[in-house]
Amino acid sequence: MDREGEIIYSGLFEETAFDHLMQNRIQSVLLILSNYDAFLLEEDGRIEEQIFNEYVSLNLRYPPKFILVTTSEQALKTLERESVDLIISMLNIGGMDPYQLSKTIKNQYPAIPIVVLTPFSREVSIKLKHEDTSAIDYVFCWLGNTDILVAIIKLIEDEMNAETDILEVGVQCIILVEDSIRFYSSYLPLIYRIVLKQSKKFMAEGLNEHQKMLRMRGRPKILLARNYEEAIDLYQKYKSNLLGIISDVSFNRNGVKDQFAGVRLAKQVKRDDVYMPLVLQSSDIKVAAIAKDLKVGFLFKHSKKLLRELKSFLNYNLAFGDFIFVDPVTQREVERVSTLKELQDKLLRIPDDSLRYHFQRDHISKWLKARALFPIAEVIKNLKIEDFGSLEASKSFLYNTIVNFRISKGNRVIAQFYPDRYDKYVKFARIGNGSIGGKARGLAFLNTIINNNIGELNFENVEITIPRTAVVGTDIFEHFMDSNNLYEVALSDFSDEEILDRFVKAKLPSVSEVYLKRFISVVNNPIAIRSSSVLEDSHYQPFAGIYSTYMISNTDDIDVVVRQVADAIKCVYASVYFKSSKAYMTATMNIIDEERMGIVLQEVVGQQHENRFYPTISGVARSVNFYPIYPEKTDDGIVNVALGLGKQIVEGGVSLRFSPGYPQKSLQLSTPEYTLKDTQKTFFALDLDNHSFKPSVNDAINLLKLDAKTALKDGTLRWLGSVYDYQNNIIRDGVTFKGIPLITFANVLKYDTFPLASIVKSILAIGQREMNQPVEVEFAVDLQSASGKHVFYPLQIRPIVETEESLKEDLLSLTPDRHLVYSTLALGNGVVDDVKDVVFVKTDGFKAANMVKMVSVIEKLNQSILNENRNYILIGPGRWGSQDPWLGIPVKWPQISGARVIVETALDGFSVDPSQGTHFFQNLTSLRVGYFNVN
Repeated sequence: MDREGEIIYSGLFEETAFDHLMQNRIQSVLLILSNYDAFLLEEDGRIEEQIFNEYVSLNLRYPPKFILVTTSEQALKTLERESVDLIISMLNIGGMDPYQLSKTIKNQYPAIPIVVLTPFSREVSIKLKHEDTSAIDYVFCWLGNTDILVAIIKLIEDEMNAETDILEVGVQCIILVEDSIRFYSSYLPLIYRIVLKQSKKFMAEGLNEHQKMLRMRGRPKILLARNYEEAIDLYQKYKSNLLGIISDVSFNRNGVKDQFAGVRLAKQVKRDDVYMPLVLQSSDIKVAAIAKDLKVGFLFKHSKKLLRELKSFLNYNLAFGDFIFVDPVTQREVERVSTLKELQDKLLRIPDDSLRYHFQRDHISKWLKARALFPIAEVIKNLKIEDFGSLEASKSFLYNTIVNFRISKGNRVIAQFYPDRYDKYVKFARIGNGSIGGKARGLAFLNTIINNNIGELNFENVEITIPRTAVVGTDIFEHFMDSNNLYEVALSDFSDEEILDRFVKAKLPSVSEVYLKRFISVVNNPIAIRSSSVLEDSHYQPFAGIYSTYMISNTDDIDVVVRQVADAIKCVYASVYFKSSKAYMTATMNIIDEERMGIVLQEVVGQQHENRFYPTISGVARSVNFYPIYPEKTDDGIVNVALGLGKQIVEGGVSLRFSPGYPQKSLQLSTPEYTLKDTQKTFFALDLDNHSFKPSVNDAINLLKLDAKTALKDGTLRWLGSVYDYQNNIIRDGVTFKGIPLITFANVLKYDTFPLASIVKSILAIGQREMNQPVEVEFAVDLQSASGKHVFYPLQIRPIVETEESLKEDLLSLTPDRHLVYSTLALGNGVVDDVKDVVFVKTDGFKAANMVKMVSVIEKLNQSILNENRNYILIGPGRWGSQDPWLGIPVKWPQISGARVIVETALDGFSVDPSQGTHFFQNLTSLRVGYFNVN
């Protein structure tokens, strides 16, 4: 087993339904007591405040409301008009005595528990023995501390929820067998205080604040038995989920006091489970010898250290506190763990004899169950050393089980980033408390639907997972902007370079370095710093590709990498206020001052090849195909894939287009001539030279543009390559032949060496079903993973906006030769009637080499037309918005933001597929810009 390698989660563990626990709660308590008792109970007349403070100190929610009355008449009237869950009465009340009042109330309200509180005295105890207490559920001694009220409420809540929570979910329990009012009134507050404090500790196993609070519901329940029959019933019912038993020795059996009832109970329990923790407590010191023979604990009730000894028993024997591994001979401590993570970290160095000792006694699973880690505890409970060839093998199994459990937990939630507990098993974490922004929401949603639909995404030797991610909330952005007084420069007319310079010189919040350092120490690959603004990837204005994304090589000293990541974050923040972003804001009628930026820190997918890093495949898939070519259908979807980083696709470079329904049919590969002309020639990779990154307006400053021969050298064309045999004018699939290497994806799409089409088809179907509308998904694939498994990484999901406007015009009646532009490949549905101008790129003497020079001219025209509040039709050759100047004019969306209709035309020898699956195109569809392709 490779401890440093990734362990793949197998879907073994079911999520514990913490939200289903503790469904029945005490929400209102009726207190019946005299004014004098009220004064004694409240001290200064504020019982609710004391209880509230007690709840807060124990991290408990939902403190009950208290209703105080002083007479039996007031009590009965209150019950008529108020909803009451629990009645607590003192002995001295006005009107009828508490025993008669209890009978009256029980007759009318049989479901409401009734508790009587008495002062502790010998006289009261004698009096109680001669009273009819059949209508009273519990009698407790008031010992001057509000702990008793918390214990009463929690005891009754545990009783109300025990059957469901213990038997259906697996919550653990402790049985207290005691018939002395005086002693269980002392024991229960102590036990609950220990249990609830223990719960505060195991809250740390929760990955965020919501999870932590839910985990409190999984604390062990305390069940009180006051005679032998009750004790046996509770034991038989819950023994599979029992942490231990604390039992008196002398109590009623068959209605008669039995001096050795507790001994009988201990013998029964030990026959069933020799290792079940059990302690006998008695006023007779001679019982200590009997307890020793039975190999159970003993507490002397008259000991001055009784409560301390009980506390020690609970912490050591009932799996509370740290887990202490001991030497089985000397009983000396050999190792100590306080969290599941610590158990994983220390497991393989624990001495074999100590581990065997604790395994045999089921100590580890009990400890895990006491911490509400039920799924993994069940696996370990059923783990038998003899089932393995060696103890070392069982250790490895246990280690892998813990790893898989932690991965499964981390895969399902957005965890809070705790620097002291963050490690590689946390898949998605949040830094700060602000919004995580649109892109991060999409990624978190992807993570959720992948885990919720794991059955549909089960492909042999393939793992489907998001990359390791941490999100910096928008509150950090706001603090950065305010503390550095940046809004004035940000909202000015300064150049992009001037704005960037001011941002880079500003300081991030001081705590940021701690978080960044911890994240970087866990990540082995390069790190992408991506924008995630509150407006990004929203349903109707996705802002796709408007803000910058930077990559850091992560190859230098950690302090250097921290500085570079911090600079990259500030660069992304600055990009909110670049000229193009402001133009986009104006075009979408947003107010830039309302924008807030989150940051996605993400492990870059791929492998290192000498000084470069890139994934085997990057892609963009859409669940709707606007330009199907027979036999493709619109709802088959469409995919564009490329070798290397995704910048090749999202910025409109040459990629391979295929339908996931017909992966073997691609127009680009239909003839050798098409293949040579229309397939990818170059690809993007990250330059791993740490000095290649400098803060820059250009977020591609440290990217390399490489050719197919480099990929052949790196071995990545093994799956994606073909060779052109120029002597015979044929394309040969594979790269073992002589000829010109080509990027055709032949082995993947024709021979299914990796089930790319099937995976994408499933992801799109799930995404469209979950979003209830067509979707676009960005992804990357690593076919050279060190684990031996191929890994498919979904990187982003966003909705595709489809409008369903009614169109009154009869398109079939139109005659093409009477119209300025006519196309059978068009996108959009409706009438645009606010167009005043046409911007047309002349075709006479047109040269593709001049594409880049045209950008500034078109940008100036766009701005001058916008200044006059006019809109226009934009017509030009090639693919608008492509960052490959040989495919089209490489404008960014804000540079043509006044266009209401865009037309792409063809020239002789210059024909390009319609724009589809890029950030640029996503903005067209979401902003309802008409699109024509005239080829």
